[in-house]
Amino acid sequence: MSADFIARIVGMFVIGIAATYWGASLGMGMPDASATLYAVVMGLLGALMGLVLTPYVTTRPARTLRALMGRVAAQTLVAGMIGLIVGLVIASLLAFPLSLLPSPFGEILPFMGVLFISYFGVAVFIMRQNDIFAVLRSRLPRRGSDESSDDDGAHDGRTILMDTSVIIDGRIADIARTGFLSGVLLIPRFVLNELQHIADSADGLRRQRGRRGMEILSQLQKDSTIPVQISDIDVEGTREVDDKLVILGRQLKCPILTNDYNLNRVAELQGVPVLNINELANAVKAILLPGESLQVSVIQEGKENRQGVGYLDDGTMVVVEDGAHFLHRDISVIVTKVLQTAAGRMIFARPEEKAL
Repeated sequence: MSADFIARIVGMFVIGIAATYWGASLGMGMPDASATLYAVVMGLLGALMGLVLTPYVTTRPARTLRALMGRVAAQTLVAGMIGLIVGLVIASLLAFPLSLLPSPFGEILPFMGVLFISYFGVAVFIMRQNDIFAVLRSRLPRRGSDESSDDDGAHDGRTILMDTSVIIDGRIADIARTGFLSGVLLIPRFVLNELQHIADSADGLRRQRGRRGMEILSQLQKDSTIPVQISDIDVEGTREVDDKLVILGRQLKCPILTNDYNLNRVAELQGVPVLNINELANAVKAILLPGESLQVSVIQEGKENRQGVGYLDDGTMVVVEDGAHFLHRDISVIVTKVLQTAAGRMIFARPEEKAL
């Protein structure tokens, strides 16, 4: 039995009974038959109106309000509630002196003051919610006083928005486990919906990538040293996930964690900070200079004659001169040149035996 049906039945009885009494009161002074007929007709009309109109003034506005509240972040709701309470307290302190003013100001200004000061309090607290909660987090100890300093260093109140691509990529789980990221990883509901859509795709490869993203997200929530939050916060007026992330990043003044080149460029152009996993991976690769030696496993032949190709642990390609003679072997090589390309770093080397 739906809420709309229950509301219709209740409204039909309540409004019908009220309309019957109203019709009886209007028919006072008339003959008994006319008064009774008047009351019955008004009662039937009231019952019909209650049956038809009750959901439009009860359950449906409530459902719309609930959906609207579901799209607002919990932090925003708490900030608005605190601002409303502060505004009401200030308005109540000002109500008494304002009520002493001459008429009609003494009757109007206290009521107007409650409205304006309450609205002003809600607006200010919502606009500065990030700063307010950052101060509260820094003041409140976590998990005991002995560990409060460590926790403050680990969770400094910064929020980091996560993109779908960085969840599917998977490297974020290892990065978060190391403790290099600080703050709270925030995953909006629309990002989670896009990830679920990919996991349900008819294409096998996309479905596999989406499911891997779901597993990475579950691993982040269980094993990560940094908090992970899923929020119902949304952005009206746009359907593109990247556009929503950029708008949220600008509104919340927080960085976006991604490895999507296009999202990176769009966010930077709009002044939103970006944490790019690919840039981090390139930054932590080993720096090698010509003349240094290293161990590499030659796994395939190169494009040029007698070249061999191997890879370091971080994925850097090593092109070995005359390395085709050492296929599937671990050899010592000497670096001859290091080339930085758009695809990453490439190292040219020659076998140490030949150098000697």
